[in-house]
Amino acid sequence: MAAPEKEMLRQTQLELKGDELLVVEDLQKYFPVTRGIIFQKEVASVKAVDGVSFAVREGETLGVVGESGCGKSTMARCIMKLLEPTAGSIKFRGQDITKLSRAEMRPFRREMMMIFQDPYASLNPRKRVGFIVAEALQVHKLGTEAEIKRRVQELLEVVGLNPEHYNRFPHEFSGGQRQRIGVARALAVNPKLIVCDEPVSALDVSVQAQILNLLKDLQRDFGLTYIFIAHDLNVVRHISDRVMVMYLGQVSETADRNDLYKEPKHPYTGALLSAVPVPDPTVGRHRKRIVLEGDVPSPINPPSGCRFHPRCPRFVEGHCDVEEPALIHRGGAVGHTAKCHYPLERWPMTEEEMARPGVASTAAETA
Repeated sequence: MAAPEKEMLRQTQLELKGDELLVVEDLQKYFPVTRGIIFQKEVASVKAVDGVSFAVREGETLGVVGESGCGKSTMARCIMKLLEPTAGSIKFRGQDITKLSRAEMRPFRREMMMIFQDPYASLNPRKRVGFIVAEALQVHKLGTEAEIKRRVQELLEVVGLNPEHYNRFPHEFSGGQRQRIGVARALAVNPKLIVCDEPVSALDVSVQAQILNLLKDLQRDFGLTYIFIAHDLNVVRHISDRVMVMYLGQVSETADRNDLYKEPKHPYTGALLSAVPVPDPTVGRHRKRIVLEGDVPSPINPPSGCRFHPRCPRFVEGHCDVEEPALIHRGGAVGHTAKCHYPLERWPMTEEEMARPGVASTAAETA
């Protein structure tokens, strides 16, 4: 593919419009697999994240979904520079932060914060809540001791906790309250971007709703931008503007929230949506679930061609297992991209229709 065509394909994949807060291009994170005790030799590598590209505009929420082990959390930690990427670039507000040192990253730390998955493990049990929330303010020297204490108490009140709980320890709070403390900690330095790594998966449903509504209210009040990672597709639909589906370290499909749920193009997305519970028993009784056969392949030795082809009901031998599809526009709404040679023609589809793919729309033909 010629250089101009590659640039056009990159622009199509990222949907660049000039108002992006974060742009990630071809992000890779490989973990070495070594052999030996003294003289360790690298014999393979776990391709946790392998060529992920996306953009997040200021003020929007990008939902990220996929099975366990598909690279969602690793990708999030690479964006936050908690892990060093193997390759690719991460641009925040137009500046490449991929190769910055810890000292050079400090100004950006104020604008990029993270809410972790487990509210029981992400808070230091030996520190009081006031210290946990105030730590970022102290590191960046934002105010005197009295000002920091007043700011922390304000934050506790913003997230729905009693400011008088300033001197309590994390074990004195419930799971939902601990996650609210995590949200307060993330808000302490007025960030622009917050990466939410499954912030509600460890909470009961009623508490989940409270935290989700809190995040939406905070986004409206403070103009926040979220990358929201989750397993629950209903949660993602509630909070996200756009949704990105990941499989085995790569992006399978990206689309506007309503377009993705109404008309998915990738068979993997269709399988995920078919497993979402439907509150209407009449609809749920007649709906056919798409059951994927086999297990997720090893990221040490991913399949050739399309990575989803060993489990795909629309697999075509000699094509899907040989040629890797490109993540480009596959029909439907503008900005709806899918990494599939044989995208779904409509939704929902019967098992027979799923197994009879239509005419291939290869990357070369589409380009």
